[in-house]
Amino acid sequence: MDAGTFCGNLQGLLTLIGYVITAFKIVIPMLLIVFGMMDVGKAVVGSKDDEIKKSLKSFAMRAMAAVVIFFIPSIVGLIMSAVANSGGKDAEGWTACKTYLGL
Repeated sequence: MDAGTFCGNLQGLLTLIGYVITAFKIVIPMLLIVFGMMDVGKAVVGSKDDEIKKSLKSFAMRAMAAVVIFFIPSIVGLIMSAVANSGGKDAEGWTACKTYLGL
């Protein structure tokens, strides 16, 4: 079975997975940033320098994680495009999979 047939048979499931990925791509980074802002706010209200530094470091890590999570689907899409453009016999199948996933 080639990739096109495989993805065609799973079109509904792949489309649903694509919607879930899009939701995660938006919601998770937003939650990470909001929780980071809340931690920084608590530290600032507490007026403890060491807590502020700790919460700012934690916020920076969360912000970087949010950026990485946002770009992971795009990176996977680029990899799938590279495979599709390799010119193999399953190239169209990979394009179909990528389209159904919404990458």
